[in-house]
Amino acid sequence: MHKLVAILMLGLGLGACAGPAVEQRDGYSVDHRHSATSHSSRVRSLVIHYTDADEADSLRTLTGPRVSSHYLIPPPRNGKPPPVYQLVDETRRAWHAGASSWAGRENLNDTSVGIEVVNTGPDHRFVDIEAGLKASWAPFPDAQITALIALAQDIIARHGIETTAVVSHAEIAPTRKIDPGPAFPWQRLHAAGIGPWPDPARVACYRRRFEKAPLPLGSLQRALAEWGFAVTPSGVLDNTTRGALRAFQMRYRPTDYRGLADTESMAILWALLAEYRPETLSVRPATAPPCRWPAANLTTSRHVPDRITDFGPANASGLARHESGLARHELL
Repeated sequence: MHKLVAILMLGLGLGACAGPAVEQRDGYSVDHRHSATSHSSRVRSLVIHYTDADEADSLRTLTGPRVSSHYLIPPPRNGKPPPVYQLVDETRRAWHAGASSWAGRENLNDTSVGIEVVNTGPDHRFVDIEAGLKASWAPFPDAQITALIALAQDIIARHGIETTAVVSHAEIAPTRKIDPGPAFPWQRLHAAGIGPWPDPARVACYRRRFEKAPLPLGSLQRALAEWGFAVTPSGVLDNTTRGALRAFQMRYRPTDYRGLADTESMAILWALLAEYRPETLSVRPATAPPCRWPAANLTTSRHVPDRITDFGPANASGLARHESGLARHELL
């Protein structure tokens, strides 16, 4: 008898935790007994920033009325991974990306989770770096990156974020942002299963080919657009193209991020396309056959997203176009 009572009490407790099947609201009721199976997360990308400020100023700015992010990762505490501040619920739209674009989606505030990492950035202004002045960049402590990796892995797993949709603020807004900068350890994140990284054998192969037959700038611009940048092929090294190259180089070739259209950047870009977006390599010149490497070197576990069905079968072109209205600051 006591066992039966315990089971009944447990059932009642679980039912209470699950919530009522019919919920009464102001002026209407909601029936929760029927659930659709055809749905997915609204979150399509993860955007990583640095704050260009210390912890106190970062918290003050990100909890103010003008900008925000879902998460803020402070510096380590006594060499240990710091606590992570959650400033905005993931179901809500944080104001972290501003005017932005990646892989055909615009205004990424609508469809992304934003992580700000407390870091003071470069010792020079953005305009000076844009003009080619060499800067020193604040490092990211190991324990801080350990916390970031754990957080990013969790977000990616819960929302099913594609490898190529883990991006920097600089990549989605290349004419006005440079964070998280060339000191950020993207290769370490890739080793933890976060974000793409080029295969060295592929890079070497494409470098040899492009050294023999360099690509015209228009082909490079088309490849940048296929990778995700909002670049229009024109054959002219305009500000948008140079900004995209700078953001790309800060991530994949951080020793030289002047935004120049050089052979090594082309090789890295083609290696990434070959591994993560092979369907886009129609931009390869007909005179340059594809690089080939032993099958043992190929990575087969990486998923290449379907660029049409990724937007949902009911609305393949339904990209969010909502005005952000953010303040200019947005924490460089």
